[in-house]
Amino acid sequence: MNRKIKWHEWLQQTVFVGPGLLIFLLIVAVPFFMGFYYTFTEWDGLDLNHAKWVGFENIHRIFTDDERFWTAFWFTARFTIAAVLLTNVMSLLLAMLLTRNLKSRNVLRTIFFLPNVIGGLLLGYIWYFIYVRGFAAVGEATGLEFFNLPWLGTPTTAFWGIVNVFVWQTAGYMMIIYIAAIIGIPKDLTEAARIDGANPWQIFRSITVPLIMPAITICLFLTTSNAFRMFDLNLSLTAGGPGYASESIALNIYREALTNNRYGLGTAKAMIFFFAVALITVTQVWFTKKKEVEA
Repeated sequence: MNRKIKWHEWLQQTVFVGPGLLIFLLIVAVPFFMGFYYTFTEWDGLDLNHAKWVGFENIHRIFTDDERFWTAFWFTARFTIAAVLLTNVMSLLLAMLLTRNLKSRNVLRTIFFLPNVIGGLLLGYIWYFIYVRGFAAVGEATGLEFFNLPWLGTPTTAFWGIVNVFVWQTAGYMMIIYIAAIIGIPKDLTEAARIDGANPWQIFRSITVPLIMPAITICLFLTTSNAFRMFDLNLSLTAGGPGYASESIALNIYREALTNNRYGLGTAKAMIFFFAVALITVTQVWFTKKKEVEA
């Protein structure tokens, strides 16, 4: 009888878990380990029989003779820092504003969330038109120097142009997470703090921030990982230009593998990138988790 029950449970688990596990293995696990293998090969991506084993030659080349990769890495690091800070500050401010008793708060929440629905490539091309055509028209009509800047034409303006679009797209989604966390703060805590004479800044610093720390952990993780993996906005807005000044690591890896047909070198870069992002995000989650408290 017990054996029959165990067989039934095993069959039930296989039916429900098996398809998902199979899809995970085929789409995630197998390609990952294949990529790990190709890291140590010289391969053009076409013929599996011509994947030549070269050991750590690709890794050595990246660290000693690939200045463009490290330029892309430095750009991505700077972009991530700026994008994460601005996105989370903006989304938290919006969440604080839209948890107040405003008649139009539901409409405003929807408006701020909508950019996240638009696909990255489409959004990038829309903003490309705004930067190149829209800003030029406004600058010509108003004479304001801000709109006449070459927003995608210099390394500095291209950097901030991509950051601006990333924040505009991402802040609304993070805002929803922060709103959910702020609504969950017990009202009696803030009311008791006001009765004790605490000002709004003291309430925010000593009550709001500690109690929404789980949301901060999630938002920092999402924005950090998304900023590091940023590809579609980079491709559609600047394509890495001018020159290679605004080329992200994801775009650099894409060009190495699919444009230059050096899949071995491309997967080696991807593996270095994967472990770097994993280390940074795990450290961030570990650090912010320590700051979490319970109400």
